[in-house]
Amino acid sequence: MKPFITIVLVMCISLSGSDSAGLHGKSVIFPAKTANSFVRLHAPDFSNLTAFTLCLRAASEATHSYSLFSYATSSSDNEFQIWEASKTQFDLYIGNVATTFYIPEMNALLRRICVTWESKGGEMTVWVNGRRSLQKVGAEGGLVNGPGQFILGQEQDSIGGGFDASQSFVGEISDVHLWDHVLQPKNVKKISQGCLKYAGNIIDWGSTKYTFDGTVEIIGDMD
Repeated sequence: MKPFITIVLVMCISLSGSDSAGLHGKSVIFPAKTANSFVRLHAPDFSNLTAFTLCLRAASEATHSYSLFSYATSSSDNEFQIWEASKTQFDLYIGNVATTFYIPEMNALLRRICVTWESKGGEMTVWVNGRRSLQKVGAEGGLVNGPGQFILGQEQDSIGGGFDASQSFVGEISDVHLWDHVLQPKNVKKISQGCLKYAGNIIDWGSTKYTFDGTVEIIGDMD
């Protein structure tokens, strides 16, 4: 009797950008510490968020603390931020209050990171390459307020500015998407496999307009 051979095919849907202003198929490189290098994502304004899923892909060999993703408003410089306090310490800020997770060490290998949060119970989770962290509770009953500005590459000490070279990101970022709800775990896992079925409805890497300044390189994504 011949043995059965099972072949599993993973099919991914390629998401094409709907606007030439977007960064579909591109990566953003920040080659060195600076106080003036950044990318601003011009997402539509919103009044507030009671839940979100943020996913991005990143790599960094930096040994200093830096902002991986920064959203600031006129009343709160850390309204929503991902802060890498060390190679393994990952701080999620909501309304200027941080919740700390310890995740695998950031290094030169690109990884897909997703974070989810819901106000009602305050549940928040970090996903790295499809693996879920323990759930924590933070900012229960809170809001992510708008309007504000989304910045990659810098930590905002004031809305759209107040940058400090010692806190700047050095490395590569791509595939940034933000939704106004918590994605189901099966969909987060698909994202970790590069199988993104639909884009973020607040930030869509393929169509959200952007501007940049300083020493920033925008290159084709090799994946």
